Amino acid sequence: MFKKLVLAFAVLSIAAAGAATGYKITITQAAVVKGNQLKAGDYRLNVEESKVTIANGKESVQVPVQVENNGRKFDTTAISYTEEGGQQNIREIRIGGTRTKLIFNR
Repeated sequence: MFKKLVLAFAVLSIAAAGAATGYKITITQAAVVKGNQLKAGDYRLNVEESKVTIANGKESVQVPVQVENNGRKFDTTAISYTEEGGQQNIREIRIGGTRTKLIFNR
């Protein structure tokens, strides 16, 4: 019985390690990420290796992303934009309370 319990714990730990990492952010203005229009609002980010799913309710988009780890934790979540053709394009998201930086290259 003990061996089965240890095995079950090990399997769950491995599954959790391979799962996507989720974050919550608020986009304060309409923006574009990799050609996808996002309205202002609260979003869930699920990061899996080199892609991120950005979801708001039933609507979601999946885009490629470069994930970097900063030397120290970010104090707050910050979103960097570039303006092109009158649109705000999300260039980078720094996740507050983590070392995670998401970079959306063009």
